[in-house]
Amino acid sequence: MSKLNYPLSALAIAISTVFTISSQPVLAEQAVETAEPTSKLEVIAVTGSRILRRDEAEGSPIQSFDKDDLDIKGALSIGESLQELPSVGASLNDNGSAGTSHGTASINLRNLGENRSLILVNGNRWVNGAGSRGFRDFVDLNTIPFAIIDQVEVLQDGATAIYGADAIAGVVNIHTLKNYDGAQVKAYYGISGENDRETNNLDLLLGQDFNDHNLMFAASYSNQEPIYTQDRTLTAVPLNGLSLGSSEGLFRESKLAGLFGFPVPSIGITRDPSSDGNLLSSWRAASNNDRFNRYHDNYVVGPNERLSLFGQATFQLPDTQVFEGTSIRFELLHNIRESDQQFSAAIPVVTGSRGFVIANDKRVNPFGIEFSGSDFVLTNFFTDNGLRVNEQKVETTRVGVGLEGFLPLGWRWDAFASWAENKGTFTSKNQLHLDKLALGMRACNSSGIAADISDLSSGCVPVNLFNPLTSAMVNYINFTGIDENKTEQQHFRFNLTNAIAELPAGDVLLATGGEYRKENGVDIPDNIINAAPRVNKYQTTSSSPRTGTVGEYDLYEAYVELNIPLLENSIFGEALELNLASRLSDYSTFGSTTNSKAGILYRPIADLMVRATWSEGFRAPSLLELYEGERAAFAPVVDPCDTNKGLPGCVGVPANYRQQDSNAPILVGGNKLLEPETSENISTGFVYTPAALDGFSVTTDWYRIKIDNTISAFGTQNLLDLCAFTGRNCNVISRAANGELLNIVDGPVNLNSTEVSGVDAVVRYAFISDFGKWELSSSVSKLNGFEEASSLADGSRLSVDKKGSSGVREAYPEFRGSVSAQWAQDNWSAAYSLRYIGDTNETYLNAPRHIGSMFYHNLSSGYKLDNGLALRLGVNNLFDKQPPISLVNVNINFDQQTYNAVGRFVYFQLTYDF
Repeated sequence: MSKLNYPLSALAIAISTVFTISSQPVLAEQAVETAEPTSKLEVIAVTGSRILRRDEAEGSPIQSFDKDDLDIKGALSIGESLQELPSVGASLNDNGSAGTSHGTASINLRNLGENRSLILVNGNRWVNGAGSRGFRDFVDLNTIPFAIIDQVEVLQDGATAIYGADAIAGVVNIHTLKNYDGAQVKAYYGISGENDRETNNLDLLLGQDFNDHNLMFAASYSNQEPIYTQDRTLTAVPLNGLSLGSSEGLFRESKLAGLFGFPVPSIGITRDPSSDGNLLSSWRAASNNDRFNRYHDNYVVGPNERLSLFGQATFQLPDTQVFEGTSIRFELLHNIRESDQQFSAAIPVVTGSRGFVIANDKRVNPFGIEFSGSDFVLTNFFTDNGLRVNEQKVETTRVGVGLEGFLPLGWRWDAFASWAENKGTFTSKNQLHLDKLALGMRACNSSGIAADISDLSSGCVPVNLFNPLTSAMVNYINFTGIDENKTEQQHFRFNLTNAIAELPAGDVLLATGGEYRKENGVDIPDNIINAAPRVNKYQTTSSSPRTGTVGEYDLYEAYVELNIPLLENSIFGEALELNLASRLSDYSTFGSTTNSKAGILYRPIADLMVRATWSEGFRAPSLLELYEGERAAFAPVVDPCDTNKGLPGCVGVPANYRQQDSNAPILVGGNKLLEPETSENISTGFVYTPAALDGFSVTTDWYRIKIDNTISAFGTQNLLDLCAFTGRNCNVISRAANGELLNIVDGPVNLNSTEVSGVDAVVRYAFISDFGKWELSSSVSKLNGFEEASSLADGSRLSVDKKGSSGVREAYPEFRGSVSAQWAQDNWSAAYSLRYIGDTNETYLNAPRHIGSMFYHNLSSGYKLDNGLALRLGVNNLFDKQPPISLVNVNINFDQQTYNAVGRFVYFQLTYDF
């Protein structure tokens, strides 16, 4: 928090009246030390308000962490630290191949989703993420260099009226270092108890004061190695079973009957490894025991490599008759992140119904028959083509300039302008060029193919699938796809603040300002992946085709905020304040909206502060939700019709149907018919700081957030369950005649509403004794309810309370909590922390299944030498706890966005201050 001084004047009151009546304004950055005009009243900036206050009284619940708090955790990104807060739900992290993070880190306040938690850096907007199969509609925390962070404040309350859209669940305001003078090098090494997840990090921080000016430079490099599924007992084998098929393949073709000395079963024939497929004697009847672990050599936790460069220059400008105490700050950031996910070799795709034919040619077929038509099915994994790897490279560039100072009569002003871009490249390696594969299976014979395939015929290699592929075959059919996407943000804001009137209880404080923001995003899929197939009937490559995305919007905003003191040192109490704010936003896509906020802060006695807030919220549909091009994908599911054909939604599914693949094909995309979300936030609580026990405080807050027109995807598993068990919304599910899932349509829609309520409590005690300095804290979040209501296709209404439940990559425990203790004496220090995630129940095959609670213990110790060198040794997850088993999170066996699968992790950190 920063401090400045302001004077009072009659003219200031008149000027503020004009601003209040015209009601136009917006954002302002947190206060910084500035000049001192005449009358001196010390004020402090508090996140959650643009007003500069006299004291640290906070009208909304805020948790703050400084650089020392973050260092003690042994984390290397701000995402790692924030995701452990009790008020944060399942969030994207460095989860592995079965996850969807693609190297991204996010924060999900109140379980309401990443795009309802506003991320600010020094009070300013940050550009949305990129680098997935498309761009993101929320901030990737891995694009914010950890080395430059000085303090983090988490506002756990709605703040649309103060900060604008997306602040429905709360605000994370990340403060970077300012006016740093010195030099620091920090080195970090860590490794898990299983000798994997090796982690290296090196930070360099340089700063120099030049009279009233300051230059700062920071560089950071981080490299984290992966964890493989087979290296954790929990993830070595999918609990939902292995996939049917093998590297050698299961061949089904009706014309095979009579070629062997055994009956050919409906599942086909196969051969044992290392046998010669050209010999009929090598082949045997296939069975349901011919299975393949396609999740071996996948990642449980993915690798991540980051390089960050940051420069900042601050200059004090000379005073003029109009401008006093003016400073200008330039910022330049460039961040590079590389990550990847590793998958099995290309999965089975070859069937006669998709237009694949194995020619009756000895170069590709030893059986003397043609494999073709609807009864030809090959169930194989193309292991000779190598493991599939998706790689992301994301480059973040941000340029910003800020000005702040004083105008006559003590008006403090500040302005900030920035341009930022996230540019991502998504590379899909070791995929199959299916048209080349189809042509090679035809022994390169193009007869009967109407399309021009001269480019495919050139260099064609006959492909024999009955034996291991040769290098020439692999080189011909192997395919690498490259998608490109980016997000771009232009941002400008201006702010004014001052005391505008003096009442008996104190000064009326005003903040007002205006803001302009433009967001755009573009996603360019690989043109070969998207091309229409010319030889087969399915698709050109084994990568899913999708439509590109282009979209943009801009908005103008203005806000006004007032803090009105009503009582001070009266018989009715020590203090009573009223806080009012309103914000006008004009979107190019949805027109204008006004959202307001009111808060009361009452101190009946010096030791007790009671607070309550009411606020309106607004979130326009994101570019991704509106304009994302349709794309085919896969989602892990458990099909209820696999085990119970008598369910209402399983009518017509054959009795012999069995789910062979736990990943169902889905179709997702944007929805231009979406309407904006609106919300109402109510919170009330108290802060107790007894004077008799210095350093002790208890904070408790109750909250309720109701969102109307909630934008959400219904969820693939939810759609399957809803159809199977109730017979509703089955129109979005397509099945083949044999019952196989062909497609599930799942995209963003406006649900009726979402309502979440709960209680947060924090206890802190800091004291100094003969045994050193102690800082103790405990934080608990209780979820009272999380109800989602939606209208279904048949006109009925479905309402579900998720409290105490868990699902696919999500959990809603009733209780989450943390405990921490820090101690320091002389040159020694130590820290202990505990993280608690309460128990839940998941629904598996329409029956509840209990998932127990989890405790994670962390311990560290440090020593500072007199020469500026500091050492720290730490252990995270001291007792090597593994996540609880989940049966609905198929293939990976646990919820990757709630639990940590690394296990015990030991790290050593060395810091040297010059």
